Amino acid sequence: MSGDARAAMRWVWAEIDLDAIRHNVEHLRSLVAPAAVWAVVKADGYGHGAVDVARSAIDGGAEGLCVASVPEAIELRRAGIDSPILLLSEQPPETAARIIEYRLTPTVYTRAFLDALAGERPNGLPVHLKVDTGMQRVGAHTHNVGSLVAAIDERAPALRLAGLFTHLAVADQPDDDYTKLQLKRLDDALRHAPDVPLVHAANSAGALAHADARRSFVRAGIALYGISPGPGVDDLCGELRPAMELRSRVSYVKQVRAGSRVSYGLRHTFTQDTTVATIPIGYADGVPRRLWATGGEVLIKGRRRPIVGVVTMDQLMVDCGEPVGGDDEVRVGDDVVLIGEQDGPDGPQRIRVEDWAEKLDTIGYEIVCGISKRVPRVPRRSIDT
Repeated sequence: MSGDARAAMRWVWAEIDLDAIRHNVEHLRSLVAPAAVWAVVKADGYGHGAVDVARSAIDGGAEGLCVASVPEAIELRRAGIDSPILLLSEQPPETAARIIEYRLTPTVYTRAFLDALAGERPNGLPVHLKVDTGMQRVGAHTHNVGSLVAAIDERAPALRLAGLFTHLAVADQPDDDYTKLQLKRLDDALRHAPDVPLVHAANSAGALAHADARRSFVRAGIALYGISPGPGVDDLCGELRPAMELRSRVSYVKQVRAGSRVSYGLRHTFTQDTTVATIPIGYADGVPRRLWATGGEVLIKGRRRPIVGVVTMDQLMVDCGEPVGGDDEVRVGDDVVLIGEQDGPDGPQRIRVEDWAEKLDTIGYEIVCGISKRVPRVPRRSIDT
């Protein structure tokens, strides 16, 4: 069943602007040249749909793709995508045969995983050695880089060192000197592999804010989707176009009296007579339960309407103000925008992913990745392209 058909059955859907993905890749390419752009499409394309996003990113000039796991990569291969696919961390040793079968590029940083790969007897399997320059999540310690480069060479011709990379911890804070320290540690590690074909360090924030981090290619994640990596680089994101809009329709309208209360726990009390609209989307769809308490809003008829009462699993309620007639009256079936833009009497109104993130004290990554699978993704093309 198509995304459009599923949306029609429930009045909840996420529109994915594939031309925005392509535009963002093209913009990043122009910004980081001569470095290339590889698109990070893990976590189902940050909730946007990995296959559609990957195809649009490649159309925009992305030269490779990055994922978190073997199943994510296999999904892309089975969809007919033939671009290089980098696995961003070591995988379970049991996946070694699949890595070779599906022509994936593994990340390595332990001898045990090197042995698992070499044990499948590949012929010149390209591997990328990840160096931990200070993120302290995964990767080879800088002191071990030389011995691991030698260990890869010892396993030739089964394996060959095709890349060396690191991950930046505070690239979204341009004034923090820790990024410079990480890049220096990367350069020190490169002395052990001076002829490695590919070197990469920049995530989205690194690509936007740190020219020294743009090596052979940048790994564009959140910027690919038109979302700022963080407040410290908001001023560098003006050319990016958001790719996701989260939309619904009004499913019920009622009048309530001043002094009445609403939703689980009856935590919101109405101070005046008002109109309340119910929207058939809730925390099972990715709208955080606490959004009502932190100033969450939706757009209906181009006006901002506050969420009232605890967001429930499948529904939420919004205060639409005193009952009015005519074109301003809120009715069942009216369009609702939770994330995105809607025309209104005072001009276009927009609720951004970053707005949710600020209200919820989190990051845009968590918002879009949290939109659940039961929300159908409806790919579309921009009107102006």
